[in-house]
Amino acid sequence: MTAPNNAGGVQHRGLITISIMLGTIMQVLDTTIANVALPNMTGDLGASQDTINWVLTSYIVAAAIMTPVTGWLSDRFGRRELFLTSIVGFTVASMACGLSWSLESMVGFRVLQGLFGAAIVPLSQTFLLDINPPERHGSAMAMWGAGIMVGPIIGPTLGGWLTEAFNWRWVFFINLPVGILAFLGSAIYLPRAAKRLRGFDFFGFAMLSLGVGALQLMLDRGAEVDWFSAAEIWIELGLSITGFWIFAIHLLTGRDTFIDPAIFKDRNFVTGLIFIFVVGIILLASLALLPPMLSRLFNHSTILTGLVMAPRGVGTMISMILVGRLVRLVDARLLVVTGLALTAWSLHDMTTFSPQMDDHLIILSGVIQGLGLGLVFVPLSTVAFATLDPRFRTDAASLFSLVRNIGSSIGISIVTVLLTQNIQVNHEELSAAINPFNPTLQTLSPAAASGDITALARVDQLVNAQAMMISYINDFKLMMIVTLSAIPLALFLRKPKLAPAAAGAPAAAHME
Repeated sequence: MTAPNNAGGVQHRGLITISIMLGTIMQVLDTTIANVALPNMTGDLGASQDTINWVLTSYIVAAAIMTPVTGWLSDRFGRRELFLTSIVGFTVASMACGLSWSLESMVGFRVLQGLFGAAIVPLSQTFLLDINPPERHGSAMAMWGAGIMVGPIIGPTLGGWLTEAFNWRWVFFINLPVGILAFLGSAIYLPRAAKRLRGFDFFGFAMLSLGVGALQLMLDRGAEVDWFSAAEIWIELGLSITGFWIFAIHLLTGRDTFIDPAIFKDRNFVTGLIFIFVVGIILLASLALLPPMLSRLFNHSTILTGLVMAPRGVGTMISMILVGRLVRLVDARLLVVTGLALTAWSLHDMTTFSPQMDDHLIILSGVIQGLGLGLVFVPLSTVAFATLDPRFRTDAASLFSLVRNIGSSIGISIVTVLLTQNIQVNHEELSAAINPFNPTLQTLSPAAASGDITALARVDQLVNAQAMMISYINDFKLMMIVTLSAIPLALFLRKPKLAPAAAGAPAAAHME
């Protein structure tokens, strides 16, 4: 199926962009907006602290399983029709989540929300690439990237405000007006595209779904069941490896697989997948670390935490606006390297955090990181698709979103596990120095050295804070190393350039 370049799509480009970005932001927000509302849901839904997390897990797993099949569904039923159905289904499921009366009903509606929402992000990326000529792809990806990256940042703040000002149900009800606007705009202005019938590879889809679903379940459930000390995690790991292994063999040896192996022959796209995996790790892993750090170490409220982290989103927006223009003038590979360097710089600044500091360094490092990630995301999204056959765009966009989400899940799991383990280790090492014979303790707190329980409790609080801060710093240092390690991958990207267009024909992308 070729990308549509009809006059209607070009004529209404701005309205199409607004409509599909409303749907995209609505879907992306729901990956984080419900997190802060979980404690309030517990009592109303009759759930426990252990089971309430299924509200998040069910959505993540359902969306991960359905994302890869977006390409086949769009070919079979039409991209416009699939997008409209996804918007309606997601909005209705959101309303149902807000009306949930038990944990079981909430989990069921969240599964539906994930199933319908899975196609929204990859389809929005495909539409923006289709309705814009190659020379405008950078600006289009800047708009798309802004929604993808800023959504998770503002999600917890918006969710916290809605929960405090109204109640947790409004975290889901807020999707209704956005969904209606996105549907009406898309229904009126989205151009129709030709459908392409192709057989459905049930076996390949089943194996990939098994691999992705089991992996997401393992990553999301690991912290709750103490990882590999639980049989559940070993079973999920085995199922994930089995699913991915069989799918890889099937992809290489099978015929008419639902993902065409030819898509992986494009070097830029494969390198882009590796890059977006790293970006996924950094983007949401740092988002998973900062709010609890601000709450536990700095006693910030949910609203104040959101205000402190807001400049990070501002940095991303500024970067997106600038890079949308720069990508036409500057080598995209240079922008990616510069963005990774800025991100590494921000993470290095974060390794200097201390419990005694104010919010100045947190805000500054957040702005720098936002600028850096924006410089990486837009050129990467542009270059990754620059040499790809347009007929592969929807499948490629689905894989792009899937790999980014898997990277985010893996990154969050790794930093969370290391944080928990390092807090225990650091606390033990620091506590070893707290004894009556330590001259420093005798000088600073004679009461604690003499065994006063109240004084010792205060010292223990200080030790806990220091152990926690050191553990956060260790995580930031690990992410900095991962970021620096990704820089050499830019050498594998090829620079796209626009060839002179023939009379009456759109410009075509070529490679140096």
